[in-house]
Amino acid sequence: MLDRDGFRPNVGIILLNQKNQVFWGKRIRTHSWQFPQGGIDRGETPEQAMFRELHEEVGLHPNHVRLVARTRDWLRYEVPDRYIRRDARGHYKGQKQIWYLLQLVGHDWDLNLRATDHPEFDAWRWHDYWVPLDVVVEFKRGVYEMALTELARYLPRHEQRNRYLRSGMRARDMDAQGGPMHRAGSLLLNPGMELPPGASFDPDPQNSVPAELEALPYPGIAPRSI
Repeated sequence: MLDRDGFRPNVGIILLNQKNQVFWGKRIRTHSWQFPQGGIDRGETPEQAMFRELHEEVGLHPNHVRLVARTRDWLRYEVPDRYIRRDARGHYKGQKQIWYLLQLVGHDWDLNLRATDHPEFDAWRWHDYWVPLDVVVEFKRGVYEMALTELARYLPRHEQRNRYLRSGMRARDMDAQGGPMHRAGSLLLNPGMELPPGASFDPDPQNSVPAELEALPYPGIAPRSI
């Protein structure tokens, strides 16, 4: 389903935790990281598509999240011809997206990357709101920047706690309540923390970016996915 300009209607999802960190997913079998997104099916509203994609890609239901905000207008990006199927070239141009800002009101263990038999991600992590765009597929970076900038004003306020740390304890080695944390690779985890189903924590993607071509979707991928 394309509009008259060749753009497919799509939704993007920025999912927050209680610390205003965002869900950051590693695209399956690539080194590219991104937010959940997906096409709007015929007869769906953008909000209906958003909740469907939320479940298909990260296993969450509407009762697991709170809808905070959405972008006012469509945000568009074009897909280079070399990543479009030959039979779609000439009439498929790219995606136009409505972006939603959601806050998780459930638990980390509610997330499930294997909620369907066609997973989008094979790893995930919580990341600071301003994600590193250099690990995002190049042609999506402009839309990511626009969506993050527009929705930043709606970030929920949260109380800053424990400004004064105990002597000898670094801030990055403590959680938001001041408790010690343990390292897992380059990440800090609370003692006894269990990963949700289908989730794994990878090293910081900023330090493991491969060549540009390895980060991009596979040639011939269907327009719905990119």
